Amino acid sequence: MKLAILSCSPQCYSTRRLCEAAEQRGHKVKVLNTLKFAIDLEQGLPDLYYRQKRLSEYNAVLPRIGASITYFGTAVVRQFEQMDVFCANSSASIANSRDKLRSLQILSRHHIGIPQTTFVRDKKDVLPAIERVGGAPVVLKLIEGTQGIGVILANSINTAAGIVELLQSQKQSVLIQKFVKESKGRDIRAFVVGDRVVGAMRRVAQGQEFRSNVHRGGTTEPVILDELYTQTAVRAAQILGLRVAGVDLLEGNDGPQIMEVNSSPGLEGIEGCTQLDIAGAIIDYIAAQVNFPVIDIRQRLTVSSGYGVAEIHIPEGSEYVGKTIKDSGLREKDVVVLTLYRKNKVIPNPRAERELIAGDRLLCFGKLELMRDMTPTKIRRKRRPKVQDLPELPVAEEVYKESGSLDPISISVEKGGSDGDS
Repeated sequence: MKLAILSCSPQCYSTRRLCEAAEQRGHKVKVLNTLKFAIDLEQGLPDLYYRQKRLSEYNAVLPRIGASITYFGTAVVRQFEQMDVFCANSSASIANSRDKLRSLQILSRHHIGIPQTTFVRDKKDVLPAIERVGGAPVVLKLIEGTQGIGVILANSINTAAGIVELLQSQKQSVLIQKFVKESKGRDIRAFVVGDRVVGAMRRVAQGQEFRSNVHRGGTTEPVILDELYTQTAVRAAQILGLRVAGVDLLEGNDGPQIMEVNSSPGLEGIEGCTQLDIAGAIIDYIAAQVNFPVIDIRQRLTVSSGYGVAEIHIPEGSEYVGKTIKDSGLREKDVVVLTLYRKNKVIPNPRAERELIAGDRLLCFGKLELMRDMTPTKIRRKRRPKVQDLPELPVAEEVYKESGSLDPISISVEKGGSDGDS
């Protein structure tokens, strides 16, 4: 295999380890500076030049794109994709993971834990947004911050509101996120390669610092994840389209909470902590997948006139509930089921004998006109009632009759807001 590693830092630990692992396995490897490419576009002939010379052929590319060059870096990766070169992480997946808001938006529609988060621009919306995520203390994050930079813990509502307004005045986009108190300055970094976690460590903040990043002085310890944490880490990476990822999880009372998914995770911390050959696992995976380049299925399949990809939902009461895929009549309508999504499970190429249940989502390819008729009208989700819409609270005598106690009774009313996964 001839492998190209896209990196502007050939001497950093991660790049050196990946080169060593590739050479030890008999592969040819070269580090290419991402900023030295030129992208040539011509009808039917996407091409790349490197240092003013046409790039030689490579079997695979491992992108190590820094945050400061995301736009140009993803453009280079996208060009490799158009040239049918296998990319360990696709351009779309890198872009999705690099933007904290975008990544959480994508994760939020799936059955996967994330801290309740909100994003606002109007300063009038700041205080209500803070209340919706549970009030102070609250975590404020710059959308494109890395290594703990741009992450602030505000201990009061007024402080949080002031910081948000200040950052917004400086043209900075800020996320307001629920502070998961039970994590106590700890998080877990799970290193995902393909469909498995190849190593994991727990990071613990030191002193009064609540950020556990190693760059912030946090300490590390190896950890073996249970099935729930492992599945959550792998699914988060897969949902964002990443084959190589560092998934950061908080240990919440309700289970794992995805904090961030990194498309260019460093190797030094986790290899030093776990003493595992993470670099070798990455190279082995790429070598096994090199014959399967990234294909944008919507881009390729929608070329046929009248055909395309669509997602069909199976709601309660649908005519398809209780029927197998074979008996549903979809195939007779020239519709092929590519993938079935059932709660937190992803079932690729489902068997014809599989029975459909309410809540299933089918990713299908076929005639768009027919699939449009099978897509039910979207029903708006019921939202939590606002405080003024709630029924009156029971008077003291009624509460006493129900509780049988004269002890002070605390009744909390949750203010209106959209449902969260946390």
